[in-house]
Formats: sequence, C-alpha cells, structure tokens
Amino acid sequence: MKKLYKHIFILSLLVVGLSACNDDFLDRAPLSDVTPDFYLKSEADLAAYAISNYSFPSHGGWSAGTFTYDNGTDNQASTGASNLWVPGQYRVGTSGGSWYFGTIRNLNYFLDVVLPRYEAGEISGNEANVRHYIGEIYFLRAYEYFNRLQSVGDFPIITTILPDVKEELIEVSKRRPRNEVARFILSDLDKALEMLTNIDGNKNRINPMVAQLFKSRVALYEGTWLTYHKGTAHVPGGPGWPGANKDYLSGFNIDIDSEIDFFLTEAMNAAEVVASNAPLTPSNGNTEGRDVFDNPYYAMFGDLDMSGYSEVLMWRDYDEDLVSHHTMHYLNNGANTGYTKGYVDSYLMKNGLPIYASGSGYNGDDYIEDVLDDRDDRLRLFTKEPGDVITYINGETFEEIPGLFEISENRAVTGYSIKKGIYPDADMLTGANPTVTGAIVFRASEAYLNYIEADYVKNGSLDGNSVSYWGQLRERAGMPADYSITVAATDLSQENDWAKYSQGSLVDPTLYNIRRERRSEFIAEGMRLDDLKRWRSLDQVSDYVIEGFKVWGPMKEWYKDDDGNSQLKAEPDASPNVSPQSNSMYIRPYQIVQANNNFYNGYNWNPAHYLSPIAFNHFLITSESGDAGNSVIYQNPGWLVEAGSSAQ
Repeated sequence: MKKLYKHIFILSLLVVGLSACNDDFLDRAPLSDVTPDFYLKSEADLAAYAISNYSFPSHGGWSAGTFTYDNGTDNQASTGASNLWVPGQYRVGTSGGSWYFGTIRNLNYFLDVVLPRYEAGEISGNEANVRHYIGEIYFLRAYEYFNRLQSVGDFPIITTILPDVKEELIEVSKRRPRNEVARFILSDLDKALEMLTNIDGNKNRINPMVAQLFKSRVALYEGTWLTYHKGTAHVPGGPGWPGANKDYLSGFNIDIDSEIDFFLTEAMNAAEVVASNAPLTPSNGNTEGRDVFDNPYYAMFGDLDMSGYSEVLMWRDYDEDLVSHHTMHYLNNGANTGYTKGYVDSYLMKNGLPIYASGSGYNGDDYIEDVLDDRDDRLRLFTKEPGDVITYINGETFEEIPGLFEISENRAVTGYSIKKGIYPDADMLTGANPTVTGAIVFRASEAYLNYIEADYVKNGSLDGNSVSYWGQLRERAGMPADYSITVAATDLSQENDWAKYSQGSLVDPTLYNIRRERRSEFIAEGMRLDDLKRWRSLDQVSDYVIEGFKVWGPMKEWYKDDDGNSQLKAEPDASPNVSPQSNSMYIRPYQIVQANNNFYNGYNWNPAHYLSPIAFNHFLITSESGDAGNSVIYQNPGWLVEAGSSAQ
C-alpha cells in the first residue's frame, strides 16, 4: 500500500484533474479530453486509479480522528453542537451540498474506458488482479451511491460518461426512487463480488468480505428505512412523496412490504457470509491498569498493524514518510468530546442487568470509578478514569481528572473521556505529535449485529444464528450470553435512549436491546446518527438536554486549587466554565452560557432533517428554461426550493 501511495503521488496531476470537488453538475468537459490515451492500460494503472478514489472515514489532520464522529448525537458531545438540532437554523444552501456527481463521474469514466479494453484483452498484467481492480471500482461506485442515498434519498442512476449536451445532462438528472437506488447499489456490489479477490494480505484494500459486509449494511439500511418511514413522504409512493408530482414518475408503483422483505433478506444473507468466516477478536478480560493494553480486543483499535486481527476486514495503514495523523495526541487529552450521561447509563452491568434493575449491583455515579465498576467491559475498556495508565512516554503516564477548563481542542466536554484507540508506546513513534496507528475501516462485528437486527425486524423472532451471534458479542463484553436476562429486566420507561422509539412510539424490549447492543458495540465509531435516522427514532426529540458526569457531587472536590478554593464557576457574570448546580447535578455542556446559545434549552428535531435539502443552484441548472420551478428534480420533503430557507 505504501508503494501504491508513491505511485499515486507520481500520478497526482492526473488524479487531481479527475476529482475536482467543485463538480456540482454533470456538465464538465468529457474526461477523455484531458486523460492520456496510454493511461488505464496496465494493472498498475488500474490499481492506482482505484485507490485514488478511496474516501473511507479514517484518521487525519489535527483531531481525534474517527473517534469523534458521534459528536452531535445522544452518544457524544463536543464544545459546539450542530444546527441539525435547531429547527430554523439548518438551511437550504445556494450551491454545493450532497447533490454531487464528481466521484461517480470518475468511476464511470474508468468503467467506460477499462471494460472494453479488458474484453479486448488490452490490459497488461495479471488477469485476476485486473479483474480485482475493476471490482474495486464497482464497490466504490456502490459506496458513493450509498452516501447519496443516506443524505438525499431519491437520486439519479447514472452509469456512463455523458456528452457535454445540456438536454442530455438534464434528462439523466431525473431522480429515481430510493428503493431503486438501493437495488442498484446491491447490483454493483454483486458485480464487485464476481471480480474481487484477497489481493492484499495486509487488508488495506477492498476484498470480498468487505463487499459482503457493506452489502449487508446497505440492505439493512434500506430495509429498516422503508419499515419505519412507511406512510410518510420519505418513502417512495408515500403520502406527500414529492416524486409523485413528476411526469416521469407517474407510472411508478411499489409493493413496500415486498421491498422490505427483499432488503432484509439480502442483509441477512450477506451478513451471514461474513459472520461465519470472520471470528470476533477475543477479549482476555483485562479491563484495568496497564494490563488493558494486553487485551487483544482493546489493542485492535489502536495498533500499528491491524492485519493480524481476525475481526478487522479492512484498515488504513500510515507511514510517517508519506501520511500520518495526530489522533493519539488528542486521545491522550480531552479531544473536545465526551460520552453523554444517557450513553453511559445505557450500558448493562456484567450480570446482564440494566443499572436500574433490582439486584443489578450498580454503585451509582458519585465517582467515575463507581460508574465503571462491574459494567459491560466495553464501557470500562473504552472510558478513561483518573489514574488509568494511558501511555508509556518517558515512563508511565496516568490519566488526570477530566479537563473541563482546557482549550476546546483538549477539553473533556462531559467528563466521560474516550480511551478507545490509545496506543501506549507512543514514544516509539517519530516526531513530537504525528502518529501512525492504524484506522479500522470495516470490522466483522457489524455483520453479527446486522444479521440479528434484520432477522428480528423481518421475522419477529431470532433464529439460531442470531442467538449465537448475540451470545458471542455479549460474552466478549464479559456478560452472560443469554440475552433474555436483559430483556426480562428492561423497563423502557427508565431508559434514557432515543432508540427506544420508532415513529414516535416505543418499540418492544427485544428490539430495543438489539439496538442497545449495537450502540454498546460501536462506542465512538460514528454509527449512531445513521442508525437513528433509519430507525426514525428522532420524531420525539424535543428540548433534550445533553448531560455528562456528576460534577456537583463529590467530584466537585477535584476542582479545588491548593488553597481549597473551587475552580468551578457557574455564575453568569463570572466567566462561567460549568453549568450551574441549580440546573442539574450533572454537567450540561450547552448550559454554561445562555446568551446567543441556540442549544441552551436542548436539542429539537424537525422530521424534514431526516434528509438533507438540495441546494438551490441545482434546480436552476436542471431546468430547460433556467427557472428553478421548472426543474426536472424535486426538493426533499419539508424543504423549499429557496436558498437560505429553513425546513417547514
């Protein structure tokens, strides 16, 4: 992979020309006009082109990398919140946004050029490898289309490069219903699976298991989206669906229950392939002190080389000479993030009981140590507490009390800080800050969870595979394999979890605990918001206040100076650094300052926000007359064709 990065650097002028970020429409000059005729005729060319289009979430720059991607949900919070939670502040853009075809066009160009050459035997190199790189492009097109599906729903299906003719470009801009887009994505993944091999033993490139896992992700997403959004304008054919107003969709019809069954079945089938071939990385039970770094399950998330972990299907490798990141620097500090109280409270005890259940053994939350004691191992493994060993730089370095007053980039926002991804021997790495720990892109536990959920939503019960998969996940977390212990003790009225709802109503305890398992397993992995959207679990979010640890309990003693004076300042006229005790015993990061603070009274949801709006400029350029109102595309439900407008 490092050699390929060097190859890509040599080809950078060409690649940059093919992937400009400002390609908001389809009317650029044909790529054949700027691409040399001799390119894409060898195995090496195909390999470099494919990897230059990799755009998976990974570590990079000055941040804690992927471990902060759940900020802005009920799992994690940063010093700033998202306008997604403030109706009236999230607005239609003038241009740009998710209505974007640049990457799709690059991938279509490859297929237009390479497939005829491959069929004619004009690509030099090992044929199996050539087929593999073509398979990567099919996968990458599926991946890009899934990004569009999640963001805007209905979307044009374009599979070829088009001439620079406005009429033709407008014609192919017509949106197709989201279920058709999802089926197209699955078909591209099937084509990828026909060609992919395990070409890279280091697991740094796309491979068949990655394609199967991603297929299960796409199918589960669409199957559950159709399930929970059925009967709304967010589903093709639903009441108020804007596609019904377009002549080109006048003949569209859908058997939505059949579509749901199709996608859930596809999700189960693909997930089973992965789960039956990729064992979970085991945990040795070490959850505290320096011994935690010898636990394979913990080490998997912050190792220098992740290729040996059975659960890791694909990861990104780094090299200080080519590309590195600063993730470790921030993880060793507060990283401008923190788990919420609601998230921490959702974790079970090691006996499988919720914290509120009789006989759970919960020790309360006066101290972080009490919160973590006898809990699901995942909470203990991946949450810091004062006194934890975090590195061996110049000897052992220990976690101090949560840094509530640090500069924003190092602040422990909620008091519950991330411990996931820390590599202890950071002094072995070159440079003061740059690090080269790997970043997991795909791991097999998702397949276990995808299968369980698809099975229950489809069948209303769990088959033998689901029971086995769930048991394996629970046992690795130090809990009894029998999930029924938890289900029987669950009282939804005491669960502070948005995912206990779908369509504004409570789900049943078994389904809720399947969602709880997913939430617990993907701690700080950026999966939460997409899950909440597909479950339609946000309708009831109103004035939801984010809280953290119990700062106004005994832990307030931690924040006294040498003279015994408290450093906690909550008075509005005294440069406050913490929310007042009169609001809550628990820190409320968005109630420290009230003036000009849209989040002071909590998060609120507008159902239009389940999909992003399409920017105004795209309606202008997809109209024959130049009048946005005559565009062939339609705006998403609840949004106006008006730049700067907010959701209705």
